Amino acid sequence: MSEYTAPAQGLDAVEIPEPGAVTIVVPTFNESANVRRLLDQITESVPARLPCEVLFVDDSTDDTPEVIRAAAQDCPFPVAVVHREEPVGGLGGAVVEGLRAATSEWIVVMDGDCQHPPSLVPELVATGERTSAGLVVASRCIEGGSRAGLAGGYRVAVSRGATWLAKALFPRRLRGISDPMSGFFAIRRSAVTADVLKPLGYKILLELAVRSRPRQVAEVPFVFQDRFAGESKSTAKEGFRFLRHLAGLRTASPVARMVGFGLIGASGFAPNLLGLWALTVLGMHYLPAEILANQLGVAWNFLLIEQLLFRDRRAHRRWWDRLGRFALLANADLLLRIPLIALLVGRFGMGALPATALALVMTFVLRFAGTEALVYLPRRRGSRARRAV
Repeated sequence: MSEYTAPAQGLDAVEIPEPGAVTIVVPTFNESANVRRLLDQITESVPARLPCEVLFVDDSTDDTPEVIRAAAQDCPFPVAVVHREEPVGGLGGAVVEGLRAATSEWIVVMDGDCQHPPSLVPELVATGERTSAGLVVASRCIEGGSRAGLAGGYRVAVSRGATWLAKALFPRRLRGISDPMSGFFAIRRSAVTADVLKPLGYKILLELAVRSRPRQVAEVPFVFQDRFAGESKSTAKEGFRFLRHLAGLRTASPVARMVGFGLIGASGFAPNLLGLWALTVLGMHYLPAEILANQLGVAWNFLLIEQLLFRDRRAHRRWWDRLGRFALLANADLLLRIPLIALLVGRFGMGALPATALALVMTFVLRFAGTEALVYLPRRRGSRARRAV
């Protein structure tokens, strides 16, 4: 029997027996009422056709881990549970922990609320073997599939809108995946590197497809079932996390980050120019007014780039360190910009507002490079170590 000791702090050490043909990874959050039903469904449909083991990665605040352990006593296959004290990355982060822990060549990811039919697990694996695919998606969006289990027209519309938005932003990466919002899929363990995944929320398939997509992808239709018990985890908060996740994925490359930085900077024109207008109307000279108004743009831009561009790099420095460096760069940029604005106003007769806007555009590339290099790049540990010798 091989032993898996959870690598992250706060995880219980668990044992997973010798590899089966498939490891079923189930992320759970307060699903105690569904666990026994799910294990019964797996028992009825999977082991007779495919040797399996089940790994629950649990973020619950209720008694779900205890219910899993009790229900596992009646299962004809190995069942293990990893309880995370700190649910980093949400349910997507739980799936990544499961990918790291899985011992089988094939891993099937499914929800713990009984909306994904376990009877489809053998077909997902068989399709992958038959087509030599590294990823097999259970899709609600192809012939034979359905979103029937979604509660109400609103959730159906949200699901369709999220699917359209994701495919519009990643047309190449999601080619051949009709349902990137699906949480039900099979993947070869050799086809994914868990360490490159940086999930936020529960849309782990989207994360996996964009960052670590296997070359060959296949799909199998499935009908989304009604939830057996409990309440859906799809909330407005999760919706905002999904949008942040999309933004982070879309701006992963340097060019995309620069474009995003430019768009955020452009949006910062509004508070900057509004503040400048208000201060000059009150009679303040445009130069000190520009200094004060610039702080509104700095605060606005910092909040947006923190959430949308550099979320994955925030751990390298404390927030006050990042804010201080960002403000220092922004105001150093202002010191360069003020002579330029004065030149445009005094020498070329431009108004204060258009001169400010033009100067902001002219210093854009310098601001982006300085922000990425001095605020969000990791510290050089090697150089510190050499200085200490």
